[in-house]
Amino acid sequence: MRWSLFVPMLVLLVGADPAPAQEGMRAGNPGPVVSEKKKNITIRRRTAPRRATPRKETPKPVVTRTAKAAPTRVDVPLPPAAPSEAKVPPPEPQPGDVAGIPAEQKLKIQSALLWAGDFPDAPGGEEPLVTAVKNFQKRNKEKITGVLTDEQRADLVDAANRYQTEFGWSVVVDPATGIRMGLPTKLVPNARDAARGTRWSSAHDEVSIETFRIRDPDLKLADLYEQEKKHPSTRKPSRTVLRDDGFFIAGMQNLKYFTVRAHRRDGEVRGFTMLYDQAWAGIVAPVMVALASAYSPFPERAAPFAALARPVEYGTGLVVSPQGHIVTTSKVADGCQVLVAAGIGNVEHLAEDQDSGLTLLRVYGQSKLAALAFRPDTTTASADPDTTGTTPTDLTLLGIPDPREQRGADEPSEIEAQLIGDSEIRLRQPVPVAGLSGAAALDAQNRFVGIMETRSFVVASAEPTAPPVHLVDAATIRAFLAAHRVTPATQSGDPRKAVVRMICVRK
Repeated sequence: MRWSLFVPMLVLLVGADPAPAQEGMRAGNPGPVVSEKKKNITIRRRTAPRRATPRKETPKPVVTRTAKAAPTRVDVPLPPAAPSEAKVPPPEPQPGDVAGIPAEQKLKIQSALLWAGDFPDAPGGEEPLVTAVKNFQKRNKEKITGVLTDEQRADLVDAANRYQTEFGWSVVVDPATGIRMGLPTKLVPNARDAARGTRWSSAHDEVSIETFRIRDPDLKLADLYEQEKKHPSTRKPSRTVLRDDGFFIAGMQNLKYFTVRAHRRDGEVRGFTMLYDQAWAGIVAPVMVALASAYSPFPERAAPFAALARPVEYGTGLVVSPQGHIVTTSKVADGCQVLVAAGIGNVEHLAEDQDSGLTLLRVYGQSKLAALAFRPDTTTASADPDTTGTTPTDLTLLGIPDPREQRGADEPSEIEAQLIGDSEIRLRQPVPVAGLSGAAALDAQNRFVGIMETRSFVVASAEPTAPPVHLVDAATIRAFLAAHRVTPATQSGDPRKAVVRMICVRK
């Protein structure tokens, strides 16, 4: 009985070691406990019969010499072979080649691999997804190639669907802290703001997960470590680990188990605290490995943003005419009982375009507002060759973050990003995006090229229809305004003066 109570903590502890690369604190030594848990969640292969005829391969010496001797494909006469072997097999896909996998399938595959704990640190700088695929194949005693077969892909997609159905499992980014994590949304459906991040909890608070982010270049990690061990005073740590870039604490707090994980980088500390009742240990245990595997305080891989039903939510709007017309994203204005442009006044909802995700608002009694300038030649989505194509284009995102980021201030902030293709935006650094939906995107010449929109996951589906952060281009916005007889400004001064904070008050 005593050991069963500590199994969940030991499982989470295994994933607490900070990684020197991009994925934060990860497991260094699985240990027997984690091996047993992984065994329990192994994704079983389908029971469909294999091909009756065993696959025959080219002799290993021939393949090895050919691959090393020729950097490009060269037709070499093959030795005589049996009729069934006479044809040259098509080239195998390269490890990590997921170009042919649809975006929604890729997301589910990653989610299933994260759930099973197959995303360890990649040795030798190998692509993490390749390493995860190899670990998956090794666990299932398959040929280790780093490339998924059609059957393996189907198995992983089915597994992700099962986890989604049973636990509401989704790998998301917390918009308040920038932390990527796995959320069992059916286990912790209630979400609300916390002092330094976001808190998710079960219906009666039997389980809670709370993120935190502390920006203080002078804060010593060892001092925070000591504070977390002793606060609140009811904490009784039983296992603690302090490293140069992070720490882990586990033990009892009142009558609940608790764990704290934190990681420091670039003058800030990010982490989470988890609490759960002792009676819930058996329910929480299957989730612990998945949660530890998906957790990354400074993520490099994109993921949808966690959807929060908050009573007060912040976004960014852009003044597009001196008469008080404002454009923002539908996400910012959806379901608001009261919508306010900070420093200007209450706004009226005029129109919405579901296809583009844009909303048109207006604040009355204004005639001399600083409006955002549209370039006269912006008529189509591909009018500016500097902002489309396969070569990444530098962007500056101009928006007003959540007040917690600015300690109550409302000044615009700039975030460096890149535009990939026509619409995908990749942030230069993993930063919080709370309050930035609707931010203006400016090119290297400080010209307006579109609006930034952030996509959240939907509990019923882990399949976003667009990149988590994407661009609604200026041509689409111009057409939207023209359809509602709004003429945007063509001359303006500093675009920062046209950016306003939007405050949405819901029930």
